[in-house]
Amino acid sequence: MRECNIEKNKQNCNCTYDPCSRKGICCECIKYHWRMQELPACLFPDEVEKTFDRSLRRFIEIYKDKV
Repeated sequence: MRECNIEKNKQNCNCTYDPCSRKGICCECIKYHWRMQELPACLFPDEVEKTFDRSLRRFIEIYKDKV
């Protein structure tokens, strides 16, 4: 299994929730959000991420016409 490169991951993380303990630990972030039927910040454009609406419904709404 590969080691998690937290500092490198943080460079690509657009999450604006500063006290998040999962920043840079992508596997924990995905697991956390999926439990709440959400997706992580990195799958949303910055302007949407800032609203903290990371629902599946919002994701589909954004990308439904882009395929």
